[in-house]
Amino acid sequence: MAAVTRLKVVLQHLRPGITAFPTSGEVAAQASLRSLRYTLEGRLLTPEQRQFYEENGFLLIKKLVSDEDIQLFRDEFERICRREIEVPGITIMKDVAINKAEYVEGQHAVSKIQNFENNEILFKYCSLPEILKYVECFTGSDIMAMHTMLINKPPDTGKKTSRHPMHQDLHYFPFRPADQIVCAWTAMERVDRNNGCLVVLPGSHKGKMKPHDYPEWEAYMNTAMKLL
Repeated sequence: MAAVTRLKVVLQHLRPGITAFPTSGEVAAQASLRSLRYTLEGRLLTPEQRQFYEENGFLLIKKLVSDEDIQLFRDEFERICRREIEVPGITIMKDVAINKAEYVEGQHAVSKIQNFENNEILFKYCSLPEILKYVECFTGSDIMAMHTMLINKPPDTGKKTSRHPMHQDLHYFPFRPADQIVCAWTAMERVDRNNGCLVVLPGSHKGKMKPHDYPEWEAYMNTAMKLL
């Protein structure tokens, strides 16, 4: 592309009346971008990011949410776990294995909270400009939050109940069009294989929906939660 730009400049200097037409490479690149299915033109994403998402189904944007906001969300989560505040409509969930250990309290007992739309601090995540500017690359400017979730992963009790099988989120979302559904996921601490990071199967967004069931693993898994 840089060579094409230089050629246009040279032509303008030599003969001002000459019009530089796109090269075959430019035409092919533009046609390729227009054919992309999952992202919208004229937004924040670079052509390389759009192509990567088209092929893999995910994008990694590092350091997008500030440390200050992450700490704000963490503090509010801990307040909810300690029952210092009541949030209308929220669902607080606890691993059944942890639930049997009565001595476990606070954030170490809670595995997940869902539907926190009525909590002003946590729902701030869904309105962060730095999040929305990327979301609209997939959905357009008419954005609606359909499901909110904060996942906590306390240490496993030794029964392997913290394990969670891979799945397709679309299986749980009964609305369409599927191409305009996107999830914004942010780690609240450094994650890797040792502490339970998010796992993605690249390209699986282009396949068909798979039958969903729990695998026959040799031990327990994350299949049961107690609602608090």
